[in-house]
Amino acid sequence: MQASVLKQTNVQSKNETKTMYHILLIIGFVHLLNDAIQALVPAMFPILQKSMGLSFTELGLIAFALNVTASIIQPIIGTYTDRKPSPYALPLGLTFTFFGVLGLAFAPSFLIVVISVILIGVGSATFHPEGSRVAYMAAGNKRGLAQSIYQVGGNAGQALAPLITAFILVPLGQFGSIWFTLIAAMAIGLLLYIANWYAKSITLKKNSTINKRTQTESKKNIQVKKVVTSAMILLLFFVFARSLFHAGLTNYYAFYAIEQYGISIQQAQIYLFLFLAFGAIGTFAGGPLADRFGKKTILLLSMLLSAPLSLLLPHVTPLIAYPLIALLGFTILSSFSVAVVYGQELIPGKIGLISGLIVGLAFGMGAIGSIVLGMLADIIGLEKTILLTVSIPLLGLCSIFLPSDKWIKENTYSS
Repeated sequence: MQASVLKQTNVQSKNETKTMYHILLIIGFVHLLNDAIQALVPAMFPILQKSMGLSFTELGLIAFALNVTASIIQPIIGTYTDRKPSPYALPLGLTFTFFGVLGLAFAPSFLIVVISVILIGVGSATFHPEGSRVAYMAAGNKRGLAQSIYQVGGNAGQALAPLITAFILVPLGQFGSIWFTLIAAMAIGLLLYIANWYAKSITLKKNSTINKRTQTESKKNIQVKKVVTSAMILLLFFVFARSLFHAGLTNYYAFYAIEQYGISIQQAQIYLFLFLAFGAIGTFAGGPLADRFGKKTILLLSMLLSAPLSLLLPHVTPLIAYPLIALLGFTILSSFSVAVVYGQELIPGKIGLISGLIVGLAFGMGAIGSIVLGMLADIIGLEKTILLTVSIPLLGLCSIFLPSDKWIKENTYSS
């Protein structure tokens, strides 16, 4: 009997250190599909404004409905699934998205559009915490790389918004979004496969997880908990600052470039494409770099290098702005997946909650906060607002006060 238990423990240990690349690639691809559908909503704004005669206030309410449901409720879902892992919540969430996209294609009124967007948001909010958990479970001993594969899918999906507008919505109009039901259906099929793997993995890891939780509680003391709480608040502020900068730049820099450089809308979009494309590359690169050099190091370097590049951006020529904004996108988003892994190791056993807080709440609040930048642009002017926006990465230097990777390893139990 003892030999059988020992053998099972050894098998579990081996599985936990093995990186399941096929699972990571599938969940990363589904993340791309999910975020491409989410990017469909803002991409439809010009179409909806034309077909329904919506005001900017109504468009803002649609964006708000999406952000609240897709981002703000993620920690709630993550907390629930931490207590009760729910493999089949993944395909169920994308089913909400499917009906949301269907509603968008046929929506006859503003109210139906809002309801459809809320369904898409609920599907996205359900997917992200559990998707991050799948990446964590499949990571083995390469957590940074695993989160990078997962997160870069989402960034790539978001970057598709300009292409969605140009090649689908402009020629086909509102009904063109019907094609995205096929994407949602594909995602549901892939997630059924993931859910089956996830359900089997829960059974294999159940005993070792219980043991690890016991070790976690025995090692923690009041002082450690205080440090962990402070570090988590600091990490969330870091992510909020990065998200606010990211949203501010993607929303308003094109207008600044048009005004300052006298270029067309199409030419201004090239700057945004470079920022988003190299941001996706940075997201992928950050994880492996963190595995090698440490997570806090990459978090700090991300802002330490981004701050001077950002401050320089409004003062360069149009030609220099191309490589500068590309490099800025790479450096600022190299910390994207790293922040998630850092948080997961800071508070082990709360994978869904951490994902919901970092990828959901803090990131979503940054996007909502960018509305304030838009209001400032109306009050103090676009140029001054951009100068304020490019100074935001300086706030990210607060990461210097985060506990080191060594401290986390010695004082918390990384499962």
